[in-house]
Amino acid sequence: MKRSTDRILTTHVGSLIRPPALQEFLRAKQSGKALDQKAHDKCLKESVAQIVREQAASGIDVVSDGEFGKSISWSQYVLERLSGFERRPVKADANPFKRGADRERFAEFYAELDAHDGVATTTESICVGPIKYTGQAELQRDIDNFKAALKGVKVEEAFLPVAAPASVIPDRKNEYYKSDEELLIAIADAMRVEYRMIVDAGFILQLDDARNAVTYDRMVPPASFEDYRRWLAQQVDVLNHAIEGIPEDRIRYHVCWGSWPGPHTTDVPLKDIVDLILKVRVGAYVIEGANARHEHEWKVWKDAKLPPGGVLMPGVISHATNVVEHPELVSERIVRLAKLVGRENVIASTDCGFAQGPFHRRVHPSIMWAKLETLAQGAKLASKELWS
Repeated sequence: MKRSTDRILTTHVGSLIRPPALQEFLRAKQSGKALDQKAHDKCLKESVAQIVREQAASGIDVVSDGEFGKSISWSQYVLERLSGFERRPVKADANPFKRGADRERFAEFYAELDAHDGVATTTESICVGPIKYTGQAELQRDIDNFKAALKGVKVEEAFLPVAAPASVIPDRKNEYYKSDEELLIAIADAMRVEYRMIVDAGFILQLDDARNAVTYDRMVPPASFEDYRRWLAQQVDVLNHAIEGIPEDRIRYHVCWGSWPGPHTTDVPLKDIVDLILKVRVGAYVIEGANARHEHEWKVWKDAKLPPGGVLMPGVISHATNVVEHPELVSERIVRLAKLVGRENVIASTDCGFAQGPFHRRVHPSIMWAKLETLAQGAKLASKELWS
């Protein structure tokens, strides 16, 4: 994994806004219409090549494929790569998407937000058989497209983001394994295939794990904070099991608080879970830190210590607001963290992905690119100060 040896490098969390041409194919697929597979594959390959070029042109050093190969969402895509699950209609009064303390406190706001965004969860995923990884061909297609896109493009490194075990098919239900713990281990064992394929292909593996932090909002109350800590510790143990044998410096771990555009008043504080996050055996930690609810948590790194050789990839750009940060603010955010953990141990990032699914974006595409450009500009300003 590259480090900021002579300047602050830049990256982002992975998911980028899909182009309209690619969205048309994905709409057809999701609605069950006949799909021209050859035309889809051509469009996908060209879209990945274009998004990689645009990232490089914006000044991003460590790039992704935009997650363009995933036809559902950042976490539900796994339904197309694992056996053992079936989807059933979900009852309106049992919709898991509408749970959480933040939603209860601001029910009227969320009713308006849901109506505006058109967000609806109409199915739930049930484990009804043994879980095995079946997505090798689809993943290999994504790997091949990404390798082709990187030819002739000048960047420092490339990564592919995929779901960590806790975030695989959130709100899944178990009708096959003896316990939810056994189900989780089965998921981890199956996902190891995906993780190894990405690293063996020469890419950095990013493990996306929003569910670990978000579960606090879903669990406490009625459960206690201690109950949540025990649950989180178990997820960390299972994740470490899933990546055992993969070199730590080939893995980065992304933690956010769901990143939906809401109040987030019931987010678990970073200081209360950072010790468990740092027990994940990876080379870098990509942690949300630019939004108004979590920016103050840069102070956590006055006491929390990265593992030897560890890298911090803090969010210094918010993906959830149309306001484009000023480069000087981005620089300030980078510099204060670099002075705590070491300039060589910081790579500047965004809070989260700009599109959690093919049709769900947080900002307009023009604003996404403006934000990535200001990320690069802020990193240049920070580099001048830190290496002056």
